[in-house]
Amino acid sequence: MRDTAPETYAEKLAQLEELRQNAVHNAGQTAVDKQHAKGKLTARERIEKLLDPGTFQELDTFVRHRTTDFEMQKTRPYGDAVVTGHGTIDGRRVAVFSQDFTVFGGSLGEVMAEKMCKVMDLAEKIGCPVIGINDSGGARIQEGVVSLGAYGDVFLRNVKSSGVIPQISLIMGPCAGGAVYSPAITDFIFMVKETSHMFITGPEVIKTVTGEEVGFEDLGGAMSHNSKSGVAHFASDDEDACLEDARYLLSFLPQNNMETPPRMVSGDDPNRMDEELDAVVPDNPNKPYDMRNVVRHVVDDGEFYEVHEHYAKNIVVGFARLDGFSVGIIGNQPAALAGVLDIDSSEKAARFIRTCDAFNIPFVTFCDVPGFLPGTTQEWGGIIRHGAKLLYAYAEATVPKITVITRKSYGGAYDVMGSKHLGADFNFAWPTAEVAVMGADGAVNIIYRKDISSSPTPDQRREALVNDYKAHFANPYIAAERGYIDDVIIPHETRPKLISALHTLETKRQQGPRRKHGNIPL
Repeated sequence: MRDTAPETYAEKLAQLEELRQNAVHNAGQTAVDKQHAKGKLTARERIEKLLDPGTFQELDTFVRHRTTDFEMQKTRPYGDAVVTGHGTIDGRRVAVFSQDFTVFGGSLGEVMAEKMCKVMDLAEKIGCPVIGINDSGGARIQEGVVSLGAYGDVFLRNVKSSGVIPQISLIMGPCAGGAVYSPAITDFIFMVKETSHMFITGPEVIKTVTGEEVGFEDLGGAMSHNSKSGVAHFASDDEDACLEDARYLLSFLPQNNMETPPRMVSGDDPNRMDEELDAVVPDNPNKPYDMRNVVRHVVDDGEFYEVHEHYAKNIVVGFARLDGFSVGIIGNQPAALAGVLDIDSSEKAARFIRTCDAFNIPFVTFCDVPGFLPGTTQEWGGIIRHGAKLLYAYAEATVPKITVITRKSYGGAYDVMGSKHLGADFNFAWPTAEVAVMGADGAVNIIYRKDISSSPTPDQRREALVNDYKAHFANPYIAAERGYIDDVIIPHETRPKLISALHTLETKRQQGPRRKHGNIPL
């Protein structure tokens, strides 16, 4: 910084350029090199890769911290420890903040939070998504309770914007303590393998308090939160892939809750009928198959962007397109636990359904569910309450809802998985569908227990009764007679049927009762 005030216009321009350069390079090359050595980009590099080239408009470039701590007063870099602003992704406006680990370890203080809140307020005001890139050592200790209050200011914005604008968090370094609750409130969390970590308390504190020994990666790494806790939705191999994945996700989402997602032109014929679907479901009702194969045969160009891929694998959720329309996909996964519903899968699907509903994204359910997972672990863990979340989400949603029963649809799980009774608009079934209270074997053992035990040939009697039950109940036609199924379709007709249904539902309007909000069983 020059010692004397500039006098001429040229000197003032030179001063501005000098200040800008100081803000861009305030960390120094040594800190940047350390960041790169860890396989991490700098805050500005991340923004440049995330946004369309040349579109980033930075805000609050020249703010500086106001900390009175003597040591902190010696270093007051411009911009503090976060870069904020707005730009475009595929030509659509987004707001962004990127925490800068090279400045005070990315620690959050009063001024840094003010910058983040300002850009979050802007996003809500203009109705555009906000993307937060997290790389921070936590609260700025030198600012004491002020830094804790600053976190609260950020959390409040997250809650106010929830369901109003898409909020996406990219964890690209440490995110610890109270800081984790901001990403936790957002709609989607991306993590990078090996370099990003989230946890409330670190390994040292855990060892001191509980005696457990655990490393950073096992405790809060990308795969731990993608496969075990379900906190994160996506795990990327590196930062470049993470940024590209975030761009792709946005292509399925609208700018805000008052808009619909952009429709993409697809060369995939909406009337295409894929006869491979006719052979997807095995003849043996107990043999598994991959529901994702069904989805890929149906959607545009076979593109399915799976969400929560590594968590609760007995249910599949994600985004795809049908005739260019963005749609959410929910499907039981027979290849994992026979597609049974349990605590984790119920919560996973419920959260996804509510996200789709909040942002005007129709969803399609592919149902092949044998029921809810039995056992004391599930009962004591609250499967009744958690399963009710999925039921609630389906019933509450007002976007177009379409269901296809591919095979089993048993018991209470039939109701829960997008049934007509919970407000689905169109319900289709394949000829292989079995809509019943339970499977034939279990039903016969309960209904005809005395008959079988008193028979001179119990095995033959049981087999005859099972075959009779299958003939009368293990099919979609009883439900179709009642109007619970709108049509029984040949599998290869699924794509054109779904697209026709979506077009029909484009003008759907559904108003619920006036209320502050429902009371979902959390």
